[in-house]
Amino acid sequence: MTVRRAVISDIPRILELLLQVDMVHHLGRPDIFKGPATKYNAEQLREIVGCDTTPVFVWTGDDGIVQGHAFCIHKQVLGDSVLTDVKTLYIDDICVDEAARGQGVGRALYDHVKAYAKEQGFYNITLNVWECNPGARKFYETLGLKPQKIGMEEILNNS
Repeated sequence: MTVRRAVISDIPRILELLLQVDMVHHLGRPDIFKGPATKYNAEQLREIVGCDTTPVFVWTGDDGIVQGHAFCIHKQVLGDSVLTDVKTLYIDDICVDEAARGQGVGRALYDHVKAYAKEQGFYNITLNVWECNPGARKFYETLGLKPQKIGMEEILNNS
């Protein structure tokens, strides 16, 4: 078992995992998520994987197959009139293959991201979780994450 930075050859498997993420969201909120689709295409992933400010970490088993990923984005507020100058590591996407859930893959990915964030001097780690994905929210809470802010909505058009 290894957590490492993603490489170009991981992209086909990452695309499969991104499809799983989308379908969880599509099934929960088909009014918002098209499904089946992926958040990024292969070309976009090549750019993301190659960029130091958008590290992608993958978990591979002994067989070398990617079973989970964590997309991260470096964010920093500087000189804002209200907010302090904080350096945040934002988890843009995290996924564990459906067949590998409950085996510690997600925790290993998060622990790796957390160690990376500490090593790089980030103030905090943030992420968003959709209300239609209570399993993910519960998982993040077991890792020690707490709500920072809550997005709210009122649906105006049900057609």
